[in-house]
Amino acid sequence: MLAFVAASTMALTMSLTSPALAEPTASGFVYTADEYGNTVSRINLESGKVDIVPVGITPHNVQFVPGRNLLLAVGMPVPEKEKGAHASGGSHGNKGSGHGDDSHGGSAATGQLIILDTDISSGLKASIAVGGHPAHVIADAEGARAYVSNSEDDTLSVIDLQKGKAVATVPTGDYPHGLRMSPDGRSIYVANVQDGTVTVIDTASLSEAARIKVGSAPVQVGFTPDGSRVYVSLRDENKVAVIDTATRQVSARIEVGRSPIQVHATPDSRFVYVANQGTETEPDDTVSVIDTASGKVVKTIRTGKGAHGVTVSADGGFVFVTNIVDGTVSEISVESQSVIRTYRVGKGPNGITYQAR
Repeated sequence: MLAFVAASTMALTMSLTSPALAEPTASGFVYTADEYGNTVSRINLESGKVDIVPVGITPHNVQFVPGRNLLLAVGMPVPEKEKGAHASGGSHGNKGSGHGDDSHGGSAATGQLIILDTDISSGLKASIAVGGHPAHVIADAEGARAYVSNSEDDTLSVIDLQKGKAVATVPTGDYPHGLRMSPDGRSIYVANVQDGTVTVIDTASLSEAARIKVGSAPVQVGFTPDGSRVYVSLRDENKVAVIDTATRQVSARIEVGRSPIQVHATPDSRFVYVANQGTETEPDDTVSVIDTASGKVVKTIRTGKGAHGVTVSADGGFVFVTNIVDGTVSEISVESQSVIRTYRVGKGPNGITYQAR
């Protein structure tokens, strides 16, 4: 079991990006995977309080599990020499990014899926071995199973959360990274960075049902809530590909900002938000807002340097974006299409997830 250092949480307060306005207020919590600091952060959206705890891994992604009050995080174990101190982390969006540019030459060590209570200060509940260089984790609607993309192994680990162990391993394309489950729970789409494809996994048979060629360096996927379309970030093309799930063909390509990473649709399917990270030497600080009806970018919102992860509140009123270089989370009002609050979190925030109150 991975050691969990549950010393004390660090409480921070939010900083407003603009004078107090009559903006609506978000409720619930946002969690971030702080890969450079070996921590996980929790933002209380109502009070603005931020708690940060060390977790013993270099977490790249986090996922809230509805109905179970659990938080999942994946990453590699923190090297012994770095325990008790924050690691410097790697770069994101280009060479050595953890998004496919470092090929398979990394450590062969086993990755970890850790399970926390949503009160992250209460400590580690479990640690489960997965594959090499785990990138993202999702869970099914029932909270029965979790699925972890293992970038180094070209596999997907299937985890029984009740038993606390891996129960299956599914082959994918080359360097699987971001993944999402279809709204009906029947399939999982996985972005394979190095071979330019998206793997479609049948959740009943736990086998690859299709592999769709999408473009250069797909990093993450995002379904519209009706399941009819999947948006795929193409980091090296500065585009987002749109897959028609009925035909499993690319139906459109949309120009966005530099080096897009994560994508997320609003619950009404009206917009898709795309975080544009840029490169290590020239980080970007924008989010492209795609109008799904027109298939065009209708707004570009400035956030913070190294815009990376995206999640949306359950009511669709707010979008939250991690900024790796700045170590912050930007809160965007969908109504005004602007950043209304900025929160300081742990070092190098990558993945992000939302929990409703």
